[in-house]
Amino acid sequence: MTTTPVAACPADPTAVDCDLQHRIAATNSYIDSRPGTVGYVLRDRTTGASYHSPQAGTPVWTASTIKLAMVVDLFTRNNAGTISLTDTDRTQIQEMLHTSDDDAADALWFRYAGDDHQAFNNDFPNYGMTDLRPIAGFSKFFPYWGFQKCTPDDLDRLIHYVLTELDPADRAYIVDQLQNVGTIQQWGVWGAGSAEHPGNKDGWSEEQGGWVINSVGFAGPDQRYTLAIMNSLNGEGGYDDGVATDSHVAELLLAGR
Repeated sequence: MTTTPVAACPADPTAVDCDLQHRIAATNSYIDSRPGTVGYVLRDRTTGASYHSPQAGTPVWTASTIKLAMVVDLFTRNNAGTISLTDTDRTQIQEMLHTSDDDAADALWFRYAGDDHQAFNNDFPNYGMTDLRPIAGFSKFFPYWGFQKCTPDDLDRLIHYVLTELDPADRAYIVDQLQNVGTIQQWGVWGAGSAEHPGNKDGWSEEQGGWVINSVGFAGPDQRYTLAIMNSLNGEGGYDDGVATDSHVAELLLAGR
């Protein structure tokens, strides 16, 4: 009888564990077979280990993942007393997180971005989004939430900020909202499976160069694992292809952990 040898894992205490290394290898092989370009960052918040794929530093249209950063900024400014969120604001925040409502995002952006539309972008680096850049030439107003680019590394730092630095009450609210998103967002990191209690904020749009299908969130006990995925289809596939890819990436990496 012959057995298939299992590849050894390096004895590196800073690396992700052996099981995750095998999962990452399988994930990268899967990505190579899929349309478009996928970058992702996987983080184990218990050990502090992380994996940044070769495309983790590549800028991609944020689509609606930037709405999570908007929520973080609104809560932070409210707690600092520089703004005072109303019941209408809080309803629109919930709509942005639950169904990724664009009208709610527009209302909050134009209400709180300031006369020069820079207030959100001035604050986003504070939450780890240091590579984020607004892109001019696509909208009447600049900057505008709908036309910005960031990297998977940015989204990794953002979700890490939510889970480690944000006011505890605001963090608990966001975690609950992301774990109970509407069906329109039950994909991407959601692909880790219900047993892992995932939560995510997804983003999808057909921009210059084709569809982008992104997802950022967490899975596991006490949100142990975070995962940021940015998927540029580059005209090689459509919405369904991107959703399937992102969801299977999360399944390969996190299901059963």
